Amino acid sequence: MIGRIPVLDVRPLVDCGRRPTKAVVGESLEISATVFRERHEAVGANVVLLDPSGTPGPWTPMRELAPGTDRWGARVTTGVQGLWTYAVEAWSDPVATWRHAAGIKIPEGIETALVLDEGADLYERAGTGVPEADGRGTVLEAVALMRDESRPATARLAAALTPEVIRVLERHPLRELVTPSRPVPLLVERRRALYGSWYEMFPRSEGAVLEPGRPPVSGTFRTAAERLPAIAAMGFDVVYLPPVHPIGAAHRKGPGNTLTAGPHDVGCPWAIGSPEGGHDAVHPGLGTLEDFSRFVDRARALDIEVALDFALQASPDHPWVEKHPAWFRHRADGTIAHAENPPKQYQDILPIAFDADMPGIVRETVRLLRFWADLGVRIFRVDNPHTKPVVFWERVISQVNRTDPDIVFLAEAFTRPAMMHALATIGFQQSYTYFTWRTTKQELTEYLTELTGEAAAYMRPNLFVNTPDILHAYLQQGGRPAFGIRAVLAATLSPSWGMYAGYELCENTPERQGSEEYLNSEKYELRPRDWEEAERAGASIAPLITALNGIRRRHPALQQLRDLHFHATDNDAVIAYSKRGGDDGADVVVTVVSLDPHHAQEATVSLDLAELGRGRDCAFPVRDELTGETYHWGRANYVRLDPGRAPAPAHILTLRPSPPIGGSPVS
Repeated sequence: MIGRIPVLDVRPLVDCGRRPTKAVVGESLEISATVFRERHEAVGANVVLLDPSGTPGPWTPMRELAPGTDRWGARVTTGVQGLWTYAVEAWSDPVATWRHAAGIKIPEGIETALVLDEGADLYERAGTGVPEADGRGTVLEAVALMRDESRPATARLAAALTPEVIRVLERHPLRELVTPSRPVPLLVERRRALYGSWYEMFPRSEGAVLEPGRPPVSGTFRTAAERLPAIAAMGFDVVYLPPVHPIGAAHRKGPGNTLTAGPHDVGCPWAIGSPEGGHDAVHPGLGTLEDFSRFVDRARALDIEVALDFALQASPDHPWVEKHPAWFRHRADGTIAHAENPPKQYQDILPIAFDADMPGIVRETVRLLRFWADLGVRIFRVDNPHTKPVVFWERVISQVNRTDPDIVFLAEAFTRPAMMHALATIGFQQSYTYFTWRTTKQELTEYLTELTGEAAAYMRPNLFVNTPDILHAYLQQGGRPAFGIRAVLAATLSPSWGMYAGYELCENTPERQGSEEYLNSEKYELRPRDWEEAERAGASIAPLITALNGIRRRHPALQQLRDLHFHATDNDAVIAYSKRGGDDGADVVVTVVSLDPHHAQEATVSLDLAELGRGRDCAFPVRDELTGETYHWGRANYVRLDPGRAPAPAHILTLRPSPPIGGSPVS
């Protein structure tokens, strides 16, 4: 139903307001609405936030985003974690209406006395709503001058239009016909739901021993913990572990996903469950639950959170197979159907069939998640959530977050857009994306514009540059420069990004031509790496990774999602974009990246200076955070980026606060 003052198309709005808009503590977001009324009377609008206790905060005035559009907006900053609401209040602004009319009539001598009397009455009413300490006297003094008939009419009008009076009434406007919109839910979550640098590692490979003629020796939680200081030194704040549970022996896969495993082959961690236990146990080769807890504690001491893979599936040896046979699909010959994505077959994995006993599966899933949460895991990377019912995840996440709102769920769903977006709206705090397959300027511009636009109200991307399943052709063919380029893009385009161990060594050998699978995939065999030798040989791009994560930590602009703006370049091999953050958008970062890992590229970067908070023709110093060099930039800027440029063919530029040279003052 339309209110007295129409308030339409409030945004952001998720699922027509049936589901909450998402934000994190301290995040800034713009709320907008279409506001207008009949005739020519002026209107105003503001945003009202109600915190989780229902207490309203100070209302935020809105501005018309473009004259004549009736579209109003305001930027608000969230507070404590919990379920908030926001609403837009529209109102008739009689003071602004009078100012407009008086500014026309009085210079023309039209109804001068009456207009001034009406204005004085309005200002007097407005002044009674102004606190004494915040300028009531200033307004009432103007009222007295407006009523002073000994003064010229233009002087009486001028008394109402002084900057001091206008500022007071902007803070305390006279509002009539106040019309609120319907309240919109706003879920404020902890900052890790938005911002983080992720590192994926297989604990069994860290400290593993492979010697010819001897059975392989698995790494453990204890040996894996020895790798944590190096991961922390690179600036990562989340370490993600694939499943750490017992692995089934039935149909165990050998190296390279072969169907027959030898007696010493370790199997795939996603084939969960054996006589030694299921999802609430750890693989004996890794240690004990106590060892796992010590690993989590060691990570926490280094300011790293542990994210655990949650794969809701089972090996044929999982205890569920006997205890809950209805949880699996039985074929016509009586066998249990294994997982498949034709032509791919996963004989060692049994998918769950949800519809026979969904309440029971929900209960068990919530139990398992809370089991690991009690051991210190507050982040779960959920494997293939798109192969399970959406309503299942909605029930699970709502139950878990009701008691543990700090638990973060990342959806590993490389699937159709509708499913990815649905999973985000029903509760997943983060989402994998198509970033890995977006390599051209047009693809990146279009996709990141989508992710940072209206989708940002509910879907938070985590840009992984590689995974154990995905070695993109760009990395296979582009060598070391390609690894640097993709790392720069992921780390600066999104507040959350991630990489799988070995990326820093530029591992890029595929299983075969045309495949995205790694040769000697760590999913099926141990993969110990000599990190120290790689550092000595200069084979690691860890210094670049460290620099990127350091830049991200220093600059609030790179810790937010919504304020991304692409700038024009005259070469499609070069992409440029900026992000703003911090107090009043004062932190500005401009990133320019060559997308060509093989050849040097030149381009003119044409900056939209208004987006950077700079005057139209000003020049200003910028600092390249990758090299420490300082340049003077303006509207048009020449760049040359070579694949051999250390540490990467890119500029990450921060705008310096000093005055511009040879141009207008910074606006």
